[in-house]
Amino acid sequence: MMPGQRLPGCRSLHINEDNGRFLLLAILISVYLLCGAAVFSAIERPSELQAHVRWNRTLYNFSDRFNISLLDLNSFLREYETAVAAGIRADTLRPRWDFTGAFYFVGTVVSTIGFGMTTPVTVAGKVFLIFYGLLGCAATILFFNLFLERIITLLAVVMKAFRLHRLRTSGLLPPGICRDFAASNLPGWKPSVYHVMLILGLSAIVISCCASAMYCPVEGWAYLDSLYFCFVTFSTIGFGDLVSSQSESYQHQSLYRITNFFFILTGVCCIYSLFNVISIVIKQVLNWMLGKMNCLCCQRCNKANAFLGRRNAIRPGSRLRQGRFGRPPDTEGPCDSDTEGRRLSGEMISMRDLTGSNKISLAIMQKQLSESANGYPRTVCGSSRHNAFSGGVGALGIMNNRLAETSDSR
Repeated sequence: MMPGQRLPGCRSLHINEDNGRFLLLAILISVYLLCGAAVFSAIERPSELQAHVRWNRTLYNFSDRFNISLLDLNSFLREYETAVAAGIRADTLRPRWDFTGAFYFVGTVVSTIGFGMTTPVTVAGKVFLIFYGLLGCAATILFFNLFLERIITLLAVVMKAFRLHRLRTSGLLPPGICRDFAASNLPGWKPSVYHVMLILGLSAIVISCCASAMYCPVEGWAYLDSLYFCFVTFSTIGFGDLVSSQSESYQHQSLYRITNFFFILTGVCCIYSLFNVISIVIKQVLNWMLGKMNCLCCQRCNKANAFLGRRNAIRPGSRLRQGRFGRPPDTEGPCDSDTEGRRLSGEMISMRDLTGSNKISLAIMQKQLSESANGYPRTVCGSSRHNAFSGGVGALGIMNNRLAETSDSR
């Protein structure tokens, strides 16, 4: 094996960066799911078994007391489950399908919360839900992305104002400079994505605590249960074990339902924005892990190639073969030859370029923050104005960037 060649086992690690990040994220999510399943199974399984024992005991006692067979009793319970699915409960609750109930239902549909306490049972309702949810969910996701852009703009303006105030307080900014000129020409200033994540996280905590303080006395929940409901609702998980605004009447009912709708709307928007920012940080971690893995692979290849190069140097004719390729006989440069080979073949960028690209998504986010504060137009590329695709953040921004690149390449 020539000194400049790679080991056959190392070639499989040199894959596209996007594909490598995707595979690594898939593996980490699978491990995360397995760990979560193990933890929840260990925590919740004993309680489930105890509940089964208590329920069977209650069932047998009821059957013996009232002389009802278990078969008839189970048939009655199945009918009750069907009634519950249709919105009929033993407790007195407000109607599910009056106008206010239907409005609450469509709100959970378009926001993708989907509590499950109210579901259509007619064929016409199910068919209408498919088309209604298709357009409504798409429009709501667009609203969440536009909300995220405006939140970023607001945070960038506030953070730049604080930065400008610190510069003036410290005496680094001359007092005669115009405020608008100084705000638009701060050298090297970019708001950090970590600061944005911290602000959004604190905002989500404040909204959840305020909403929980309202749910505790009104709904009769414990404070921890209220916080649990806030996270499940704001993150659009929507289990449906706890659902607000379901009683037939409340004290100050109209005010409570308006406040409940406001908390859910702002909480969902805030958590959605926080999820998008956290995803950027997760991507940075994935890039760092990929860089470490490739560095370890290159070190192993370099050591193996250096060992083979020293062994080939004492073989007869090795100097002739090295001289034929125009290399000095005693020069050990497997890494340069390896990098050059990858560059010529187009297989993978160099390690220096890969390491330098680890902050690409963070830089994009910071550029978005800065441009939002300055009021600059956000464009994906030079031809994006002609193909109707514009920039953005979150999932919408990723899709717009891909569509703009595809349209531009055509």
